Amino acid sequence: MIETPTPGHGLHERFLRGLAMSPRRVAIRVDDETLTYEAMHELALRRAGALLARAPQGSRGPRRPHRVAVLADKSLTAYAGMLAALYSGATIVPLNPRFPAERTRRMLTAAEVSTVIADPIGRAALAETELDLPVLDEAAAAPLDAPVAVAPSDIAYVLFTSGSTGRPKGVPMTHGANDHYFSLLDRRYDFGPADVFCQNVGLNFDCAMFELFCAWGRGAPVHAIPPAAHRDLPAFLAERRMTVWFSTPSGTSFIRRMGGLTPGAMPTLRWSFFAGEALLCEDAAAWQAAAPNSRIENLYGPTELTVTITGHRWSPRTSPQRAVNGVVPIGTVHPGHDHLLLDGDTESAVEGELCVTGPQMTPGYLDAADDEGRFLERDGRRWYRTGDRVRRLDDGELAYLGRLDTQVQIQGFRVELAEVDHVVRRCAGVRNAATVTRPAPGGGLELVLYYTGDRVHPVTLRRELAAHLPEPMVPKVFRHVAEFPLNANHKVDRGRLAREAAAMPDGTS
Repeated sequence: MIETPTPGHGLHERFLRGLAMSPRRVAIRVDDETLTYEAMHELALRRAGALLARAPQGSRGPRRPHRVAVLADKSLTAYAGMLAALYSGATIVPLNPRFPAERTRRMLTAAEVSTVIADPIGRAALAETELDLPVLDEAAAAPLDAPVAVAPSDIAYVLFTSGSTGRPKGVPMTHGANDHYFSLLDRRYDFGPADVFCQNVGLNFDCAMFELFCAWGRGAPVHAIPPAAHRDLPAFLAERRMTVWFSTPSGTSFIRRMGGLTPGAMPTLRWSFFAGEALLCEDAAAWQAAAPNSRIENLYGPTELTVTITGHRWSPRTSPQRAVNGVVPIGTVHPGHDHLLLDGDTESAVEGELCVTGPQMTPGYLDAADDEGRFLERDGRRWYRTGDRVRRLDDGELAYLGRLDTQVQIQGFRVELAEVDHVVRRCAGVRNAATVTRPAPGGGLELVLYYTGDRVHPVTLRRELAAHLPEPMVPKVFRHVAEFPLNANHKVDRGRLAREAAAMPDGTS
């Protein structure tokens, strides 16, 4: 049965709402280049027409392109290209042009991309893949009169996440899932045309959808954040009069080092959002002091559940008391969803792996083989297994405990790496900590600690940790770093730290 398109439920409809509210106001700004809502709408219609003009012919006439890759840096080409693909009824596949060519080739192939929208950097990246894919050229195309209608079950975009096999996993997300998500956000937040949104994360990161479509659904401008802005973020925010900020928690460490978190430094912010990894109470408190007029939310959610599925509003008075291991709670699961906690195969009332079912869930991975172990059939419904361990607090909110794979066995002792990190952060002079494992000389695993802040003698750290942790939980190796390496999504790159730890010679301390 073919699903009938439902007016107003496509992701692009949010831009049309913004167009009606703010036709002559800026929709997107990249450095000193801007596009108004009207100009971006016209450009997207023209490029959407070009996409449909080059679509393969079917037995019943032209069909819309199936999947369109946007292989570009943060540029007007990228933003207008994403909207054009949506206008044409296609599925967007946002890709990072700075990824290794082999990884890009795999993603383009897995997504069965028919057309690529690319800026000069993206064209060079495509050439390195040696794939013969056409790059959009809209010069001779007639513009569409209006965007193509879509059904809620149609796929709006495909994002790729890391796979345990080393092969990226494609995650398709529907227009209906996004409609539920953004409708909920509309009720939760008071965004309006006078707000100024940042666009901080990579376009291949699902949180970019939050930044773009929250803004465009309210007729507000979005400003791409250049890397250099983080060196003096308060000055940049003041100059742009920015009101809505979004970043990963790890993004705050560089801002702090540059002196950007002094009290009252960011007075224009009304909302500050953090997602993608654990938010420490210490970082939330420092950000609140620097942005005293901002409400702060800690958001949580895997790509498979449409950007974020829970949220906790930070309170300097109550949040620290409810934190576990110094991590801000992640809040309650969005309305319209059910969740359960699994301890092994048994449902737990208190603590376990978070499983969620509801309208924000992906229909399944591009490669059905990747579904194995990630979905659960229970009570006649399909649930997504997040792989994250959480604890249910007395008021029903959830506290994040860590990934299932961060619970390791050391000398037969069950060790939570997040607990080790928490105790290390309480040591004098330490700013932040990331504990990883490596093979031990005699077999099994041993702990390696990376930390930022002041350099502390390993003997001092070991003695202080031994006063609070059982011996198997005390790291064997200590490494001071100026800052943690970040991956392309600005999260702490624990995989890189683990590889470095494994490469250290035996006997390193």
